[in-house]
Amino acid sequence: MRSFPADLAQAQQEWSATYQRLADQPGRIELRRRLYRLSVQVFFHPYWQQRRPSPAAWQELRSLGLSDWDST
Repeated sequence: MRSFPADLAQAQQEWSATYQRLADQPGRIELRRRLYRLSVQVFFHPYWQQRRPSPAAWQELRSLGLSDWDST
């Protein structure tokens, strides 16, 4: 398992939570804007500057956010 920077992991967890809230409350413009900002933050994080992430790396990062869904 990779070790992601704390701010990248946090942004992914917030992305997942925001995505779930948007699914529960479709059409909420403020959630769509937040999701967009978090997407940019995750995709263009300095961690990825050395090399673009593999599909496996994306899956590991996304799994960090999904674990929070189970606990709510």
